[in-house]
Amino acid sequence: MNGKDYYGVLGVGKDASKDDIKKAYRKLAQKYHPDKNPNNKEAEDKFKEVSEAYEVLTDDEKRSMYDSGRLFGGAGAYGTGYGPQDFGGFYGSGDMPGGAQGFSFTGDLGDIFNLFGGAGGAQTGRRRGQRGNDVEVTVNLSFDDSLKGVYVPVTMTRSTVCDTCKGTGSAPGTLPETCSTCGGRGFVSQDQGLFGISRPCPNCGGRGTIIRNPCPACKGAGSVRSPKKIKVRIPAGVTNGSRIKFKGKGEPGAGGGPPGDLYVVTKVARHPYFGRKNSNITMELPVTYPEAALGTEVMVPTIDGRVKLKIPAGTEGGRTFRLKGKGAPKLRGKGSGDMLVTVKVVVPKKLTKKEKELIRGLEEVEPKDVRAHIK
Repeated sequence: MNGKDYYGVLGVGKDASKDDIKKAYRKLAQKYHPDKNPNNKEAEDKFKEVSEAYEVLTDDEKRSMYDSGRLFGGAGAYGTGYGPQDFGGFYGSGDMPGGAQGFSFTGDLGDIFNLFGGAGGAQTGRRRGQRGNDVEVTVNLSFDDSLKGVYVPVTMTRSTVCDTCKGTGSAPGTLPETCSTCGGRGFVSQDQGLFGISRPCPNCGGRGTIIRNPCPACKGAGSVRSPKKIKVRIPAGVTNGSRIKFKGKGEPGAGGGPPGDLYVVTKVARHPYFGRKNSNITMELPVTYPEAALGTEVMVPTIDGRVKLKIPAGTEGGRTFRLKGKGAPKLRGKGSGDMLVTVKVVVPKKLTKKEKELIRGLEEVEPKDVRAHIK
């Protein structure tokens, strides 16, 4: 199984700069985004593949490992190009060195090296730090704030390092003890004929240490759940249901691992007369029958102030006028959308005696059979 060619996925060369990679990613992400391709499994898979390539190639450390073949998905271990669907497992085929057929293996990267005869085994040390959990919160925005962008306070409950034990999990004045079963490595090895399989230590759960005197504040967890307030910037142009990622603002990682990400979902309130259609703003403009028949000029509200709109004589209800650049800021890209003003001819439900006489007089002056085409 060949490793993934992330450069090929994004359509860039191996010497591409970060800016080149970002430009290529934006173009492909817009093309294959699930919002533009609903119920399209092929586009969804392509979007995930493009995002995965972007995550690796814009991270200096991951890109270096990928280019050198030390990160699965690149040149691959031992130059074979074996690559998992993600970085948490390894899947082989009949092309494996040594002729092994039809095996599958999932686990830690150290386990993979151990699978090939202990190349990583004891040298890998304790289990690697785990990435923190992602956090998702919802914020309420007014229609106006969604168009101009705003800083909003966010309160989220997440794990933080325990102040009492400073993250050790042990009561003050004590320290965790090295696990005697795994010798502090966090895993134990078991020979399986040709291969050596590593598994998390059953005694310490993969931590490499045993806590004899748990911290009274965190009960040995090393972290506590507590609310935290931060301010995040919501970009101009978000819509109802937009999901914004703030990298590294989620829960802290365990054992020195990286923090998770924060996802903010926007809930935009309805406007009394404005609507949204992608980056365009919509509005229904009521006009009277005389205005529609004779033509008029109307001052129309926009997000930038009122502008004059000319309604030509003979305008029918349902006609839409486009005001260029008077829409919402484009969330991905430059410029703004347009404002779409749809005319609604208001027909009075009750008429005075004089109004009825005037309308009948108009009908007598120029009688028209508006249904002549219907037979």
